[in-house]
Amino acid sequence: MSEKVIRASEISAYVYCRRAWWLSRVAGYRPENAQALARGARYHQQHGRLVRGAVWGRRLAYGIFFVVVAIFVFLLVNGA
Repeated sequence: MSEKVIRASEISAYVYCRRAWWLSRVAGYRPENAQALARGARYHQQHGRLVRGAVWGRRLAYGIFFVVVAIFVFLLVNGA
């Protein structure tokens, strides 16, 4: 017996509109704006990559800042 996986996005779709969920999941209807939905999905994937890059960039900046401050404190304490 094969089990169907229900994803969180499906639960969200069901909560938003039970009829639309039923039409796509049970009755097999497909949205008429499939191309627009695919473009939206690609946009969100690209945006997610940009956000992850920004997060890593900020972490790198904090790391560099910490190293610079540590070197400055070290030089200040040692009287250089």
